[in-house]
Amino acid sequence: MYQKLDLIKKLLVVNDELVIDWQDGKQSRLFAHWLRDHCQMPTSRNLNNGQRLFSVVDIPEETYIEKAYKDDKGNVCVLFQPENHLSVFSQNWLSKNCYDLNLHFDDRSERQKKLWQKDTFEAGLPFVDFESICNDVSSKLDMLRLIRDVGFVVLENVPTKEGQVLKVISELGYTRETNYGALFEVRTEVNPNNLAYTNMGLGSHTDNPYRDPVPTVQLLHCLESSTEGGDSVLVDGFKAAAILRQESKEDFDILTGTWINFRFSDTKTDLRSRVPMIELNDNNEIVKVRYNNRSIDTINLPIDKIRHFYKAYRHWSEIIERDDLKITFKLSEGDLMLLDNTRIMHARTAFSKKGKRHLQGAYTDLDGLYSQLNVLENRQQNG
Repeated sequence: MYQKLDLIKKLLVVNDELVIDWQDGKQSRLFAHWLRDHCQMPTSRNLNNGQRLFSVVDIPEETYIEKAYKDDKGNVCVLFQPENHLSVFSQNWLSKNCYDLNLHFDDRSERQKKLWQKDTFEAGLPFVDFESICNDVSSKLDMLRLIRDVGFVVLENVPTKEGQVLKVISELGYTRETNYGALFEVRTEVNPNNLAYTNMGLGSHTDNPYRDPVPTVQLLHCLESSTEGGDSVLVDGFKAAAILRQESKEDFDILTGTWINFRFSDTKTDLRSRVPMIELNDNNEIVKVRYNNRSIDTINLPIDKIRHFYKAYRHWSEIIERDDLKITFKLSEGDLMLLDNTRIMHARTAFSKKGKRHLQGAYTDLDGLYSQLNVLENRQQNG
């Protein structure tokens, strides 16, 4: 372990803790069991994937630190008893991971995002050429960062071949197949089982809130577009939820603390979930939104809560429909939109029955996209 900088001023063992005085004046107190559990040595971790080779019950309950010191490379060496086990930590690892210096990291929370509204994109929407992400790693990295940070991207010049949306997914992750199949057709149908398959306008919504877990990424590929109308509308659900919290903490708390039923059923399917419209993590940060008026099942709440719920529900719905939060654009043939379905609400305007409008859609999940993003960023950082 090569140590570039000496970040630590002093090490001291106090009872069952390692006390670290940092050069910047901060102090960390690290519990002996935590340090032993996070040992980075080859006897404790698989060198290929970093997974632990032991269980917490393998650590003696009476574990304590006999001594701690810096070696000639600046690494922190900690000798644990009664195992007589030596762990070596780089100062960089300790500074990045010690639990009392770092806020809980959640790369899907609002804190890690660039919240946006209509005027955010006055200079233009995030369009990326499809060929560039296939042939250039830096372009793919930029595209993945856009999905992470702003929640959506539009790929241009995607071949207008049926099934191409699945090939795009193969560049990014894995197809999430649902009751609609590996892919689904978005065009007017006779006796449709979903309002998306009509020429009606659709209000802002997230897809599949009745599914547990929901598909976290949606793709829509425009194959034909010669009708009047049918514009795409996007809203940043995290921004809408943040505005709700700012305007009425009471309404925000009601929607984050009230679980409601979502449901989709037809002759072959009956999908149900019970979840809050706005989901928070353990730091009370927004991590997911679910909003689909068409799919809310019977709302069953006690009489003393129902009035407050509808006040909060209406307030948030009004925020979502504000013009200054919406971006509106028309997908052209060859455009493919990817959006974070846990954050971005999408809608469409009604369209004429004259001409043709044909999109193919599919789902994948953020896990695959984030995995690729993490790998590419690690490679970039490590040169």
